[in-house]
Amino acid sequence: MAMRVLVGGGSGFVGRELTRLLQAKGHEVTVISRQPGPGRITWDELETRGLPLCEGAVNLAGESLMNPLRWWNESYKMDLFSSRIDTTKTLAQAIAASPNPPHSWVLVSGLACYKPSLTAQYTEDSEWTPFDLFSKLVKEWEASALLPDSVAKITKQVVIRSGIVLGRGGAMKQMMLPFLLGLGGTLGSGSQPFPWIHVSDLAGIIAHSLEHRVDTPSPSPPQVLNGVAPALNTNYEFTKELGRILRRPTVFPVPGFVLNVLMGSERAAILTEGQKVIPKRTLESGFQYKYTDLTSALKEIVGN
Repeated sequence: MAMRVLVGGGSGFVGRELTRLLQAKGHEVTVISRQPGPGRITWDELETRGLPLCEGAVNLAGESLMNPLRWWNESYKMDLFSSRIDTTKTLAQAIAASPNPPHSWVLVSGLACYKPSLTAQYTEDSEWTPFDLFSKLVKEWEASALLPDSVAKITKQVVIRSGIVLGRGGAMKQMMLPFLLGLGGTLGSGSQPFPWIHVSDLAGIIAHSLEHRVDTPSPSPPQVLNGVAPALNTNYEFTKELGRILRRPTVFPVPGFVLNVLMGSERAAILTEGQKVIPKRTLESGFQYKYTDLTSALKEIVGN
């Protein structure tokens, strides 16, 4: 059945892929953006006019964590928080105030809630408490999406915690450049887990969440799905496979201290540390992945 879907941050890398997928399925997409245009509304319009009639709502908005043009400082950190929390809160409040709330409300957050470890494995059922800057961000981010009980009786709430998104664009361009120059190598030790997902599969999980209602107690708490591929890979495995497919050497590792200097230690930890994350509930939901292993995902991305 065709739906009208409202997508915050729909003009970004994942948003464009999601829009293409939803439209291919026959759904109508309206993007919330800072810039007005055909098929768009602005965040100001959402606040002043309220939620347009829709059956599904998604928020993907947020300042890029790996923006190479921004120095790691307090201003950048504030923007990371406000761009995610404020937009999510605005959309959640619009849903709560609507006389006809959508049947599905999906927030895409991140894996930073799970503490980096070389041995621990996390599923959606894993308990966690904030332990650093980014886990605090996830806590506040997801909390800002919560709907009042009166609305949660009607609207299914879903949180998708995304891994590193691979695709023809986004952060992948930055990852590939050193390899194309013959300077590719592991980041830090290379032994850290590398939880990833192909952008097509992340868009697919979002669409699956919008289209399939789940029988849960009313009002239902948010359904959490891990947006990662089923494979468990390390940074070393990712590096070697990307180098093999590009036919480029991978002999120039980047020491952790260099990343700390260039990116700031808190931000660099996203690359030099990682978590083993299993998409247990995502698989149980019936979602079918297109790219379950690095080889197939990377071959699609680089065109081999």
